[in-house]
Amino acid sequence: MLDLAAAFIALTTLLTYVNYRFIRLPPTIGVMATALIFSFIAQGMSLLGYPVLEVEMQQIISRIDFSDVLMTWFLPALLFAGALHVNLADLRNYKWPIGLLATFGVLIATTVIGYLAYYTFALFGWHVDFIYCLLFGALISPTDPIAVLGILKSAGAPKPLATTIVGESLFNDGTAVVVFTILLGILLAGETPTASTIAWLFVQEAIGGILFGAALGYGVFLMMRGIDQYQVEVMLTLALVIGGAALAARLHVSAPIAMVVAGLIIGNQARHYAMSDETRRYIDKFWELIDEILNALLFALIGLELLLLPFNWLHVVAAFVLGGAVLISRLLTVAPAIVVLRQTENGRRQVPAGTIRILVWGGLRGGVSVALALSLPLGEQRDLILSLTYVVVLVSILLQGLSIGPLVRRIYKGAEPVADSDH
Repeated sequence: MLDLAAAFIALTTLLTYVNYRFIRLPPTIGVMATALIFSFIAQGMSLLGYPVLEVEMQQIISRIDFSDVLMTWFLPALLFAGALHVNLADLRNYKWPIGLLATFGVLIATTVIGYLAYYTFALFGWHVDFIYCLLFGALISPTDPIAVLGILKSAGAPKPLATTIVGESLFNDGTAVVVFTILLGILLAGETPTASTIAWLFVQEAIGGILFGAALGYGVFLMMRGIDQYQVEVMLTLALVIGGAALAARLHVSAPIAMVVAGLIIGNQARHYAMSDETRRYIDKFWELIDEILNALLFALIGLELLLLPFNWLHVVAAFVLGGAVLISRLLTVAPAIVVLRQTENGRRQVPAGTIRILVWGGLRGGVSVALALSLPLGEQRDLILSLTYVVVLVSILLQGLSIGPLVRRIYKGAEPVADSDH
């Protein structure tokens, strides 16, 4: 295991260096693109009769359980780190667009994408059970702001827009995982549960996650208030994430939601009332570094997964069709909510003109979608959905991620640029 971790970290570091030194794309997009190029080179060498590199890389990547690594270790830490730097006052100011998109938006997207996927599969002559189509809708519905947030800041996107994108993505990951878990339970049970059973499962996972995260965050806040030593306080936050995520799984509550809530408490209440200036600096730097390292590892792994997935060109064509379906569902989700909110003066301040276009095109898909697809039961339908999910995620990150900056600059010329939250 140590050899595997060492090899993968060394490779990711090399890919990160190559991107920074030569390619110079935005960090996460660049690392993934560099990993893709590396994968294509390995496959090309194999076609030319030199399969050693591809075989070695396949052996390394196949030993990494992407789904377990992301959902158990990476995602809780990434969500905590993201929530740590979100100003709770800003979040409250934009609670309606964030709340609508992160809850009802996920449910609507799951349903719309599920139906569109069902007919797309039929169009290509593939028989896929409808429950798998809904699972695809759930796993592809969460957005990932990691690749796009830095671009939004540098492009001068208004603060309300950036806050909405970040807030939505923090919570829709948890909502989508809960919906996916419920649908997966239905698939594995082989029968449709009653509405009350589904409602209870949702309450247990979502509300339980909120309460558990609040208890964790407040407990660590009280511990931090009683000491003033940054080394111990940093360790407390690390223990909160690692231990809290593991305990959430045992309690059958949503670890992603719990980590977001805990991160908001530590990043706001604890920041103001329990941390010295020195502790704030060290906690911020520690979690910024963790965030950057985990994102580099995650996006490198996404790019290298190409070496393991079964592909044919029909899958690629179908994935582009499904990518269009995802954008359609995003539009159907975003537009009604934003139009309703903009009917009031306060709503127009919260959601500036151009919000719909940016929210639709900036709704990138990321590693969570691939990890959830990998957790499906083994079989032909799982392999098909995994391949299609992978291509949709790649196209989303590369095409939308690299073009969102010019779109923002064109729409918001002269707008007040996004500033880091002032805690």
